[in-house]
Amino acid sequence: MADITIENDELILKLSAVEKAEAVHGDLRVPLSEVQKVEVIDDALEMTRIKTGFKVGMRAPGYASVAVIRRPRYKAFVAVHHDTPKAIRVTLASDSYNEWVVGVANPESVLASLNLKK
Repeated sequence: MADITIENDELILKLSAVEKAEAVHGDLRVPLSEVQKVEVIDDALEMTRIKTGFKVGMRAPGYASVAVIRRPRYKAFVAVHHDTPKAIRVTLASDSYNEWVVGVANPESVLASLNLKK
């Protein structure tokens, strides 16, 4: 399962080895200054069923989505599995990604541990 942490003024998304293989991607990091909003999403699998755009990674509708999703002026990284249907959504003011959607077992406690006032 992915882990979101703060280290040295950066928000870091650490992927498990399986997620790295599924997404064909490594860990992600962004300066805290680029974080615009962090919120809990109750049904992340439904939210990640984006029907348009170019997707790179593993997507099994209703089961998991671990991928980069691109469409004009939008790029997101999603890592959501059926056993973690709730997620943290991080909205970014970044050149690399507009948002990350990351399934976690207890998003409320992850949000509290990040202690971001966004």
